[in-house]
Amino acid sequence: MNGFLETLTNINNAVNDFVWVKVGIILLIGTGILMTVLTGFFQITHIGHWWKKTIGSLFDKKVISHTGEKASISQFQALCTALAATVGVGNIAGVSAAIMTGGPGAVFWMWVAAFFGMMTNYSENILGIYYRRKNHEGEWSGGAMYYLQDGLGSYPHMKVIGKILAVVFAVCAALASFGIGNMGQVNKIVINFTNAFKIDYLSSKVLYTSGDNSVTMYMLVVGIVLMVLIGFVVLGGLQRIAVVAEKVVPLMVTLFVLGSLIIIVCNFKGILPAFKAIFSMAFTKQAAWGGAAGVAFKTIITQGCKRGVFSNEAGLGSSVMVHSNSNVKEPVKQGLWGIFEVFADTMIVCSMTALTILTSGVIDLTTGLTDAESDATLVAEAFDTIFNIGGIKFGKIFIALAILVFAFTTILGWSHYGSKAVEYLAGSKAPVVTRIYKVLFVLMILSGALMTSSIAWDISDTFNGMMMIPNLIGVVAMSPVVMKLTRNYVARRLHGKDIEPMLSFDPKTQAEHARIIAETKED
Repeated sequence: MNGFLETLTNINNAVNDFVWVKVGIILLIGTGILMTVLTGFFQITHIGHWWKKTIGSLFDKKVISHTGEKASISQFQALCTALAATVGVGNIAGVSAAIMTGGPGAVFWMWVAAFFGMMTNYSENILGIYYRRKNHEGEWSGGAMYYLQDGLGSYPHMKVIGKILAVVFAVCAALASFGIGNMGQVNKIVINFTNAFKIDYLSSKVLYTSGDNSVTMYMLVVGIVLMVLIGFVVLGGLQRIAVVAEKVVPLMVTLFVLGSLIIIVCNFKGILPAFKAIFSMAFTKQAAWGGAAGVAFKTIITQGCKRGVFSNEAGLGSSVMVHSNSNVKEPVKQGLWGIFEVFADTMIVCSMTALTILTSGVIDLTTGLTDAESDATLVAEAFDTIFNIGGIKFGKIFIALAILVFAFTTILGWSHYGSKAVEYLAGSKAPVVTRIYKVLFVLMILSGALMTSSIAWDISDTFNGMMMIPNLIGVVAMSPVVMKLTRNYVARRLHGKDIEPMLSFDPKTQAEHARIIAETKED
């Protein structure tokens, strides 16, 4: 068994290196730069507009009110469900891992990836809305598989290639949902929860041992509880996931940011040195990793960009599948939420995590060395520098609870992504197959709780990259459509021109939505 796992690990590492280092990062950043330039640096030139239409519209009933349609959810629910999947372990363990591997300079490349990722996510979302369709149950379905099939596939001699790329994306998305969207998240929850909240009786009951790791009765109990809770939400469908997400996500983000701000303010003398380390080490040829110096410059960039994508998912094409369920009629409107999603996830939450670590003294800013045992404990130690009262390490407890909630909501979001990917692959048998998928998804939660190897997480990393490549090919190929949709929106909404709106590739949907907008005078 160990020999098989070793072989599997070696194969996965080779594929991962090709997908991420040799192809993925170049394609990821390149696509973000391309879409930024083609849209005239939209995230900067129209910052007032997208800010007003996202966070500034949260008191608008049309944005936050629940829709009575089974086919859709509100714009705010779509954002929260997408953030439920993106604001997760990547914001805590992912940022820590990037710093531990690539040093403080990796944070700079997370910001770079996020800045350009805003327009990648924007482009994905408007293509998702423009090419979405109704499924067998009357619910909107959209995502990279549809704009690859119907968008790229509409070009001369590209029908077969578009379909193949759509299938590759959907297969990788479905497989990744079991790994990074399920078992990997559950494993992080169980390990951190059982370490933070000791119950000696349950921890002493060892079920089996694999290498240096033991699986206890405590892990099994936590896994069963998670399976029941997550199963209740996931099997209830998108509407139930959206309702949970819109209540939990804003609260958890607010609490984590407040906790981080307290750490940063208390360690205010470390703020300037932290920023100095981020910028000065971003362009060094060497960075420290543990006790070994010599992580190549490309590793700093790769870790920063990769963990940035892990966190905000811009470029993966995953969150498009829930944004496409929005009740919005105007594609660009949902694209604006895509910009805000990346901004909130990386520029705010990830930056808070990074500054918490770098200002607290738990890592050497000049070498990147730390005594922390793992990525998650690094953040916990940073919180313990302040939240340590009477010998009780409340920081460790807070991070354990944060990871629990963050990972829990990530699982909910990815269950929807996986079901949409399976729905596309199943075709006419989608209603039955997606129900089977959801049951399997819930059952796999227990496997994540009892998992001792990181191979599932590592393979998911590879599938993420394999999702990203066909998706970004689709975004680049459909960039003329993104430009047309953006120019059409700006001309009508910002300059008041009386021209026909571009709302859907489907003539019937286009006519219906244009009529609704005209009748309701939708802003």
